[in-house]
Amino acid sequence: MSRHQRTYDHRLRELVRRTGDVTLATRIGVPRSTAAGWLRGSSQAAITLDVLSMDGQDLRAEILRLRRRVDKLRALARILVATIQAFGLDLCQRRIPDGESKFILLRAVERGRKSLNLRRALAVIGLSPSRFYAWKRAAQGCELDDHSSCPKTSPQRLGSEEVQTIKETVMSPGYRHVPTGTLAILAQRLGRVFASATTWRRLVRERGWRRPRLRVHPAKPKVGIGAERPNEVWHIDTTLIRLLDGSKAYVHAVIDNFSRRILSWRVAGSFDPASTIAVLLEACRSSTSQAPPTVLTDGGVENVNRNIDELIHSGLLRRVLAMTELRFSNSMIEAWWRVLKHQWLYLNTLDSVEKVRKLVGFYVQEHNQRLPHSAFRGQTPDEMYFGKGADVPDELEFARKIARQARLERNRALSCAVCEPSDAA
Repeated sequence: MSRHQRTYDHRLRELVRRTGDVTLATRIGVPRSTAAGWLRGSSQAAITLDVLSMDGQDLRAEILRLRRRVDKLRALARILVATIQAFGLDLCQRRIPDGESKFILLRAVERGRKSLNLRRALAVIGLSPSRFYAWKRAAQGCELDDHSSCPKTSPQRLGSEEVQTIKETVMSPGYRHVPTGTLAILAQRLGRVFASATTWRRLVRERGWRRPRLRVHPAKPKVGIGAERPNEVWHIDTTLIRLLDGSKAYVHAVIDNFSRRILSWRVAGSFDPASTIAVLLEACRSSTSQAPPTVLTDGGVENVNRNIDELIHSGLLRRVLAMTELRFSNSMIEAWWRVLKHQWLYLNTLDSVEKVRKLVGFYVQEHNQRLPHSAFRGQTPDEMYFGKGADVPDELEFARKIARQARLERNRALSCAVCEPSDAA
């Protein structure tokens, strides 16, 4: 038995399509699936009574008029397509930074979709469907307009080689223990890229570069105490590292407040207050100060006991308890613990005390001798402690000026597809 297909008035279809309300049709017996299909479909031209009421002569005249119009549109389309092909206009290989130009193209393609297949319309102008839909999504948030790709419009921008060097450095496993801000200054010390830490962070954020890390360190504390010279104020503390087998390793360290230099450290497999005595005596042997340093500690048993009290009473050191004798916390050494753990130790397999000792020794050497501190304008803790890096800030500033000037000259010597015709003219 053949199935009878029902037909509906075109004015009802257009009303549902224009209002978006399918209940206008379902109330008079139209299936909901049919009415929903009208919303998804495109408008169709209907033959009205005024055309059927024409006599033969008027109808032939109307057909001839429409044929001439079609021939004109066809000729115009051929000319436009030939012009595009002659000038090699391919939007897949060319960037359009102007948002208004993108909007004009989007509007023209949307209008043409009523009578032309989308892929065919995009193929005429060389625009890929993925890029077309990306423009449409950007247009909803008013984000079509972007920056020009011409290097002459912003000659101070980084070159492609510099950006690639930053990317390789940021994503290199060899620098995974170095914070991004420190890495920017380290790259200047190595003579690779002269760009600010803000630029490095912006590139990492905008381009989605993922550093080879497993954890994110928390915000650094802002309250502390400041010294005016080396060996004036020391910070000592002990931190606990849990190993894979469930055992623990204890790291003791003394840091100089003025230079951020690690003066002494020790890793032990058990909690022993004698380790605190050992690191303090080692720091005292390397000190060149005439006055006894002030040691800032917390109230832990490893810092407040009979042996430590005897060392303090000997006049070799002065002790101040954080949050007890003064309102400052022992934040400097605690901040270094955070960096040591999250920037380095937790990136490795911690399976033994000896492995922890080896890793801590490596990072202490990196911290003291190689990694510039952001508070010292490019100087390392060793250079601040021994007073050998006074010329480093000026040298880096001079090198940045030279690199900036070279970047300006290099970008001004380049050109893009927009400025090449004007230069030729």
